[in-house]
Amino acid sequence: MSSTIQRQRAAARARLERQMGERLEEARKRKQRNAVLGAAVALLLVIGGTIWLMRTVGGDDPQTPAAAPLPEGQVCTWTPEDAKANKNLKDVGTPPTEASSKGTQTMTITTNSGVIEVAVNTAKAPCTAAAFTYLASKNFFDNTKCHRLTTEGIKVLQCGDPSATGMGGPSFKMAEENLPNVTDQATAYPAGTVAIANTGQPGSSGSQFFLVYGPTTLDSNYTVLGKITKGLDVVEKIGAAGAVDKDGKATPDGAPKKPVTITSLKITPAES
Repeated sequence: MSSTIQRQRAAARARLERQMGERLEEARKRKQRNAVLGAAVALLLVIGGTIWLMRTVGGDDPQTPAAAPLPEGQVCTWTPEDAKANKNLKDVGTPPTEASSKGTQTMTITTNSGVIEVAVNTAKAPCTAAAFTYLASKNFFDNTKCHRLTTEGIKVLQCGDPSATGMGGPSFKMAEENLPNVTDQATAYPAGTVAIANTGQPGSSGSQFFLVYGPTTLDSNYTVLGKITKGLDVVEKIGAAGAVDKDGKATPDGAPKKPVTITSLKITPAES
């Protein structure tokens, strides 16, 4: 056999062996890919079966309720007041600590002089709004007197003290909020404003509130609860009648000359 033929046969065997090797390698890789794919499919089946089993066994069980949604809104802090130490306080408990911080509410103050409606700014004064909503639900303000009227420097009618002494309120206090952001004290509390009275110390707001009926110059230390939308003329007439001291003599800062009684105070529910 010639050397040329031998070389051709050797080359042919080499090509055949190379092709067989490539086919074996491809078969090995294909087998490996199929094994990985099969394992992945099996894992997905196991996970799917587990989820199905959990939903089937536990999803409709009334003893396994769904997790409650997290509370929304404002968390409020109520500072206790000692009702035994101050006989003028009226203890009706404390409001819930979670308060709505959405939209507005309507506060309707019915007095012996007329009806006053207030748009309560719940979004900006959520804790104050929550406190007043709670107190109103307890009839805290019903059949109480507005104990103070000022006619010079500040023009306000002050109410919300069941004892009508200026020393009363509920058995808790709260922090101030929604304070006017102004530099001119004469514009902080324009006519129609409803704000919360305090002792001048931080965190001393309670149930006493004042209705501004004329030019008033005050520092921005008092929570703005809302604005009078109806009945400002009622307050103006009370202011025009003047104030008197304990002896019944005219004074720029005393009790309304014409006694003012809140027969009822109601507030619409807050948005949920």
